[in-house]
Amino acid sequence: MLKKIVPFIAFIFCCLASIAQSEDSITIKKISDEVLTNGKAYENLRFLCKKIGQRISGSPSAQKAVEATFEMLKDAGADTVYLQQCKVPHWVRGIKETGFIQFAGQKYPLHLCSLGNSLGTGLKGINAPVIEVSSFKQLDQLGAAIIKGKIVFFNFVMNPTYVQTFRAYSESGISRWQGASKAASYGAIGVMVRSLASNTDNYPHTGAMKYNDSFPKIPAVAISTNDAEWLSRKLKLRMQLTASFTNTSFVLPDTTSYNVVGEIRGSEFPKEIITVGGHLDSWDLAEGANDDGTGVMQSIEVLRALKATGIKPKRTVRAVMFMDEENGGRGGDKYLELAEKNKETHLFALESDAGGFTPRGFSLEMSEAQISKITQWKDLFLNYGVYDFTGRSSGSDVGPLRKIGTACAELVPDSQRYFDIHHAATDVFENVNKRELHLGAVNMAILIYLIDKYGL
Repeated sequence: MLKKIVPFIAFIFCCLASIAQSEDSITIKKISDEVLTNGKAYENLRFLCKKIGQRISGSPSAQKAVEATFEMLKDAGADTVYLQQCKVPHWVRGIKETGFIQFAGQKYPLHLCSLGNSLGTGLKGINAPVIEVSSFKQLDQLGAAIIKGKIVFFNFVMNPTYVQTFRAYSESGISRWQGASKAASYGAIGVMVRSLASNTDNYPHTGAMKYNDSFPKIPAVAISTNDAEWLSRKLKLRMQLTASFTNTSFVLPDTTSYNVVGEIRGSEFPKEIITVGGHLDSWDLAEGANDDGTGVMQSIEVLRALKATGIKPKRTVRAVMFMDEENGGRGGDKYLELAEKNKETHLFALESDAGGFTPRGFSLEMSEAQISKITQWKDLFLNYGVYDFTGRSSGSDVGPLRKIGTACAELVPDSQRYFDIHHAATDVFENVNKRELHLGAVNMAILIYLIDKYGL
């Protein structure tokens, strides 16, 4: 008798699973149809980019973005919208940077920009011979005897053989982050960093750098990839080159800013929180469209789509517009601090901060059991373009929640074009495709819906 019952029970479970998946497919189709037909993310992004523009932490425009997204969350149907106050850095670029290379009686003008947090040269600028290095090991080998009194040119090329471009960015990015202090330790008076870009053009890419207080704080600029290629070729000919540049950037005292939070309160487990978010701040060379206006607007769209389709989440779903991801991560730190202080239970947190391009998958930073549960839903995503669940990291704003055991993830769009525009003047609204942006929001909403329904 038992031999007959066991297969029957297994059959019943298979039937129930099939029914549940069919119901989920229907609901997911409703979410997708709503976003792709009536989605507001693209027009909200247009407003953020064209009416507000750059949103560097501590700036008046960052505050305007706080106020604008507060209203967008209300319009999206959030049950509650509120602010989380935090102190953020306030770095100011100053007047437009200038620079050139002098050789054989000629001047080659540079396309350059200050790195974020760099101190300035003052109006007089600096002028010195150029030394090229392609690794920190090479810098160490040259030492103070060669480096002292020079301007160091860090020519760390992003590895073109990596299909995963974030891997190349991570490897080369050390030159931007640590280069100034490493060079200063050997007596350099300034640094020029090859822009962290996967293409070659005349647009320099900014981004954060950090000083080591043990060494002098020397000015640091990025030069365009075209200029980096030209300069490297000239130096390989053993030409005597002198670099000159002027930047007037400076740091003001920390100022007050905010995370913006909108939430739909859970109907059954309101104390269990699911977070979806992006960062509201941007660098100041452009509109911060893909970094990270797209993630912000996709997160608001997740809330709007849940409301518009009549889905009543069991758990509280929060859309969070984090402040200061670019220049210190103070917003993400504050979110964790308040979660610990209020003894909140954070089940899951999803971030979108890799551009608004075609979604390919999710990167999952969580336990193996939780990864296994999510990957069982892979077939539900296939019709919406998502298939890759192999990544094992999450975003820099939600990542701190791992400290309290939160399962974290990040949307993974196609990354091949991202570093063409990342942190550059070309990161503008016109470089965002409406269809791709909304399809990313669809997949984010699908994942939020499934985790809310079935838990982790």
